[in-house]
Parts: sequence; structure tokens; C-alpha cells
Amino acid sequence: MSARAGKYACWIALACLVVPMFASYFFDDMFSTISYLFEDPARTQLGWDAAGYGLYASGYSVLCVFGGLVVCGILLDKWGVRITGSVFVGMMVAGAATVLWAITAGFPPQRSLRIAYVGCMFFGLGSEIAGTAVTRSIAKWFRHGPMALAMGLQLAIARLGTACALVLAPRLVVESSHHVYTLAETARPAVFGLGLMAAGLILWALFVAMDARFDKKAGQGSPDQADPDSAFRFADVIAVLKNGNFWLISLLCVLFYSSIIAFKKFAGAILIPRFAIPAETAGWMVSMLPFATVVFAPLFGLLVDRRGRGTRWMVLGSLLALLAHLLLTFAPQGVPFFGYAAMVLLGFGYSLVPAALWPSVPKIVPDKVLGTTFALVYWVQNLGLLSFKMFAGGILGRASSGPDAAQTGAFNVELMFTALCVAAVAVALLFARASRRHPELELDAPNKA
Repeated sequence: MSARAGKYACWIALACLVVPMFASYFFDDMFSTISYLFEDPARTQLGWDAAGYGLYASGYSVLCVFGGLVVCGILLDKWGVRITGSVFVGMMVAGAATVLWAITAGFPPQRSLRIAYVGCMFFGLGSEIAGTAVTRSIAKWFRHGPMALAMGLQLAIARLGTACALVLAPRLVVESSHHVYTLAETARPAVFGLGLMAAGLILWALFVAMDARFDKKAGQGSPDQADPDSAFRFADVIAVLKNGNFWLISLLCVLFYSSIIAFKKFAGAILIPRFAIPAETAGWMVSMLPFATVVFAPLFGLLVDRRGRGTRWMVLGSLLALLAHLLLTFAPQGVPFFGYAAMVLLGFGYSLVPAALWPSVPKIVPDKVLGTTFALVYWVQNLGLLSFKMFAGGILGRASSGPDAAQTGAFNVELMFTALCVAAVAVALLFARASRRHPELELDAPNKA
């Protein structure tokens, strides 16, 4: 661990950084296990249907895809995490507040959907840049220490926010067969999530003060006052884009995360018909994913720090995700055991791949473009998430009529997720081969100093 960080200060900084991400993950997944509400517009006063909900969920990635992430990643390297991160943590909170307003204001369905879509766009860009700033900060504070462990802990606690959303949402909005849900009932998860973000905003401000003191003690000023040889230049972005390892990491990221994050958005609409379970049980079932990462992501991060072999863990995690989606697609109908087994496999994969993938990014690019590189990876990831959320909503929407519509839709959308996992395994194998061909990058070397 960096001597400048002090023995405990880096862990206090990490504690401040994880709360905004916990809140972001909660808000992003607040409707996942109650997505069945939107299968019939008459079930809620809000009046959204499955395609509308898919459109709303895809809004998270719109600004990210259309240049926002790349531009803001460059700003992160030019202005530093304190200024850029503060702007986008604020944007995240403002976007979430806009979504809550759209849900509760009593607008006609199409208008409320448009406003919520805009709010989700700003929430998504704010969340992604805030996440980039958090990852960049962890790489800075843990540069010569257990970086994979720190990133694993951050990831675990952030995903605990997802777990809380998956478990709490069915309790905040209780399932009832013949009940029309009011605006206030539908908005309960959003109210809770916005409260979490307020706490995250306060702790982010505390981190900013700590980071300024960190740089002052280290004799550093703003990013532009650093050594001219290490100063950021726009030409460096081109160098990143020409880096083959960057594209392998980005492709693995988009394929792997789309098979899980897009799946979670429609988990209720998939698990309930496939395994004949109530919404509350589906919530517990899919919550196994983030709960698994709470335990295993830090452990796998520690394993990567001490043992290395990160690319091998990426291959294994991708294979586990593929096995999970094969079970979700082809397992016998109405047998919940297979759903739980799939979630166990997916949970291990969801812990293994990120624990090895994110600490690999600082190994393939110079520090001066690290923020830009993380932003570019997130940009590719969000391009996929935008597309596959919309594809999933469209697949489920097209299967909305007929006696077996729910089962047909769930099967068809799982075929898509299975194909994504096959592609992820192929890319992970290519990245492992690249590691063997370029041992100087130390992609499979331990991170422990």
C-alpha cells in the first residue's frame, strides 16, 4: 500500500466511495423484481407497458453511448476526480430525482415515460462517471497495495445495493393479483433510493476533502500541474483506441455484463414463468447474484492480488455464466431448483470476472489516460447495455399474447443471453492468449507489492 495514503486513510476513503455506488446500484435495479407490473398497463396508474419499461431502462445508457462517457472521461483526466466526480455525483442525484418526479406527478403514461427516460439518461451518465471516478480513485489510493481486493470490496458493497433493491422492492410494492397500484405505491423504491443517494452525496464530499489533503501531503496540485511528460494529451486517446488489449477488455466487459445486467432488468418476467414461482421468491432467487458478490468478489480480488492468473479467472467466470444461462434456457419448466442452481453459477461468474478484469485496466495503459480508458470501456459496455435491454424488452413484448406467452418470451430472451455468454467465453480466451504473448504487461502476475 502506498505510504502516502497512511495505514488507515485509504480504507476510510474507500468507505466513503462505496456509499454513492451502493445507492446508484439500488436505484438502477429498483424495478427489476417487480418488472411484472409493466406486463399489463392496466395494473398501475402509471400505465407503462413492458416495452415502455424496457425503453426507460435503456435510457441509462443513452448519454453514455452518444459521447458523454468519452468526453467526461477525458475531463476526468484533465480536471481530476474531485471536480469531475462532484459534478457527476450531483448529476446522478438530480437524474434520480427527475425519475421520482415523473413517476409521482400524475402525468399521462407517455409523458411520464418521456420525463423518466430523460431523468434516467442523466442518472445513467452521472452514475457511470461517478463510478469511473471511484475506480480511478481506488487505483490511485491503492496503487502499490491490494488494488484487486479494494476494487472487489467496492464492487461487493455496490452490488449489495442491487441485492437490497431486489429483496426490498417486492416488500415495498406488495404483489396482489387484482390490485391497481397507485403512483405512490409504484414510487416507493424510488423514494427509498433517493434517500440513499443523499447519504452518498454527503460521504462523497468527505472523500473530496480527504483526497485534497492526500494530494497536498504528496506535493501534488491539479492534474495539469504534474510533470509535463505525464500530462494528458488528446493524442493519447488515439493510442488507447489502437491498443488491442483495450478492445479485448471492452468486448469482454460488454458481452459479460450484458448477459447479467440486462437479465436482471427482466428477472421477474423470466424467472416467474420459467419456474412457476411468486414474485417474492423470484426476488430472493435473483438476489443471490449480488449477495454472492458481497462474499466472493473481495475473496476473489484477494486471490488475484496474491496469486495472479487474472485472465484464467475471466475464462472460468465466463464459462460459469454460460452454464447458468443454459440452465435458465433449457431446464425443465416449473422446477425452482434449476433456477437456484443457475443463480449460484451466475453469482460465482459475476464475482470472478470483474475481480480480475478491472484491476487489469491499469496494467495496459499509462496512468495519465487511466480515467479516459475506464470511461471508454464503460462506453462500450453501455452501448451493449442500451441495445440488449431494448432487445430484451422487445422480445418479451412480442410474446405478450397467447396462452404460453410468458414462457415463450422468457425462453426467447434467454436464447439471446446464452449467445452473449458464448461470445464472452471466446473473447476471454483471446485475452488469455494475449497475456501469454505479452508477459511484460504482467496481466497474470500478482498485484501484491
